[in-house]
Amino acid sequence: MKKRHFKFWATAGILLALALAGCGNKEAKETNEASAKTQEEKVLTVYSAGPDGLAANIQQAFEEKTGIKVEMFQGTTGKILSRLEAEKNNPVADIVVLASVASMDGLKATDQLQSYEAAKNKDKINSDWSDQDGYFYGYSASALGIAYNTKNTTQAPTDWSDLAKADWQNKMNIPDPSLSGSAVDFLFGYTAAEKTAWSTIDSWKKNGLQVNGANKEALDAVITGEKNATIAGVDYMAYKAKADGEPVEIIYPTSGTVVSPRAVGILKDAQHVESAQAYVDFLLSDEGQKLVADAYLLPGNKDIAVKNRAALDEIPQLTVDWMGAEAKQLEVLTKFTDIFR
Repeated sequence: MKKRHFKFWATAGILLALALAGCGNKEAKETNEASAKTQEEKVLTVYSAGPDGLAANIQQAFEEKTGIKVEMFQGTTGKILSRLEAEKNNPVADIVVLASVASMDGLKATDQLQSYEAAKNKDKINSDWSDQDGYFYGYSASALGIAYNTKNTTQAPTDWSDLAKADWQNKMNIPDPSLSGSAVDFLFGYTAAEKTAWSTIDSWKKNGLQVNGANKEALDAVITGEKNATIAGVDYMAYKAKADGEPVEIIYPTSGTVVSPRAVGILKDAQHVESAQAYVDFLLSDEGQKLVADAYLLPGNKDIAVKNRAALDEIPQLTVDWMGAEAKQLEVLTKFTDIFR
């Protein structure tokens, strides 16, 4: 009898131990799954249209502040849009940063972005550069002027029409709008706001204007002296080159120019939404905006001081409505291509 009692209690003890082990294994499994999910959330994939130095500084500061690892792909706006299209059936990116608000608005129109209306500091950011429903925020901008070589230029241009004069014949270029989002923005904004724009563009063509690669290639040609001026030169690139000792200066035409906002948005198929929201918050924070100013761009927050460059209110601006502009930009690009074919 005692033996049977012993056998019963021994069996019960084994069953209890197995049950407890099962619970332990289940809890361990759940803990491991939660840990894996946390680790997964600590990675963020960002597609960014530069500038390279700024993107790298933002990545480093964001990683240090949040502990979230950023996997970065950098390219032009055109390359990023092509990559998003190629990955449409197998999305990779969480965040997209483009050098064109019109292109970002196009992503919204085709249902490729998700809204983040609760973004921190959004009220400090220029509302004209951002989506009213929170699908993207214009965290920075560049102004598009005339960058010129100071060694080769005796008389600096003051307005767009100056570049139709004989002094500039065969000595100027413009970034290729099929490669540069900011060049497309310039053509759209300039032709939409200025009645004589197409006539002026035609006069540039007759004066030997060359379409010369993306923004960097166009400016490099001026820095080396191959060309004397770049039309629709991206100002932050010119300011940086000048700071590095290159013989380059940039002016904003007196009749007005285009300020091209750069925007950040969270992709609809983002796998790491919380991390993506944290990235947007960081870009809109004072810390993120100061990094923007340090890269010679115009911050989305006008209260952040700029240095060694013109402030937004010092630039003669053309009034441009960016919302719904992408389809119209295609028409402008087609017309420009026909002129320079």
